[in-house]
Amino acid sequence: MRLGIRLLFAFFVLNGILAFFVLRVFSAEIKPSVREVMEDMMVDTANILAELASEDLAAGKISDGNFAAQVRRYGGRSIDAQIWGLSKQSLDFRIYVTDAQGVVMFDSDNVAQGQDYSRWRDVARTLRGEYGARATREVYTDDKTSVLYVAAPVLQGDNIIGVLTVAKPISTVQVFIDRAERKVLQSGLLLLALSAAVGVIVTLWTVWNIRRLRRYAQQVGESAPQTGIAHMPQVPGELGDLARAMQAMRERLEGRDYLENHVRALTHELKSPVAAIRASGELLESDLPYTDQQRFAGQVVAQSERLQRLVEQMLELSKLEQRALSGKLAGGRLQQLAVCSLKDTVSQVIAQHRPQATIKNIALGAHFMPASGQFGLK
Repeated sequence: MRLGIRLLFAFFVLNGILAFFVLRVFSAEIKPSVREVMEDMMVDTANILAELASEDLAAGKISDGNFAAQVRRYGGRSIDAQIWGLSKQSLDFRIYVTDAQGVVMFDSDNVAQGQDYSRWRDVARTLRGEYGARATREVYTDDKTSVLYVAAPVLQGDNIIGVLTVAKPISTVQVFIDRAERKVLQSGLLLLALSAAVGVIVTLWTVWNIRRLRRYAQQVGESAPQTGIAHMPQVPGELGDLARAMQAMRERLEGRDYLENHVRALTHELKSPVAAIRASGELLESDLPYTDQQRFAGQVVAQSERLQRLVEQMLELSKLEQRALSGKLAGGRLQQLAVCSLKDTVSQVIAQHRPQATIKNIALGAHFMPASGQFGLK
């Protein structure tokens, strides 16, 4: 499996896991948060209404007093409120009041009047001077049918003479919960898509730069000495450090190859003077005229001097290699060029090979044409 595919696969797996848990946490927190805010407002409402109902409950006319009339008028109101783009067209509070024994004395929905609510959590805890609240499902298996009940004590002086409970169905705020969950889901999917796009871009960028470095490394030894070292790819960060390290390694390798080629060429050059000295020595062993002996003896001396020069050049190349390895010579290349005479070079070559040619009865010579710069061999 390629590096890019592995990076993308790992990124999508991690991104998907993170997105799943984040969206799950947000979705799981929306409904409790809405209920908490709803309960907080109902606490305030219950306590205000408990103060308004205290006089009528103490006077024994809670079911037909001013408080009951005002609550009934509240239930008959028409309303059309736009709440952050959502329409509310009904008033949903149910209000009931019990006496000190927990018997319902007033119910705005007229469904529980006269019933004993002393065992219900909201009434029982409030009568004991504690905070009373409960959530009861109308359909046991459906949490959306829950109704939240929040109670407050009705006081006469310091005595609890009853309990006022405010009830509100959770379904009345479910539309807000659904909208919030929908927005969270949409935002999460958008974030997931954006992060995936960023992951793809970063992966492609990383793979592209790595491939550039790979091509740069694969070109080691391919470029000719005249062309110099291939251009190092410009990449940032740790990849840039890697590229510079590869460039240093490449310069050393290519410089060493360049020096090795020269050493190989010099070694090959050693064969010619050695062969010439050997041929001249063989000729000197035979009975030759004095002039030929002098000429071939001179060839031995000349070729010996040439061997000395080649050995010295090899030592210089060794020094150049050490300078290249220490970074003092760019690329390990010779930086100085010299002009040589083609005529002298040809004459030297003919003189070097004349002993071998004489042994084989081959005559060597050259003629030059200075006007055109041409020459011929025979």
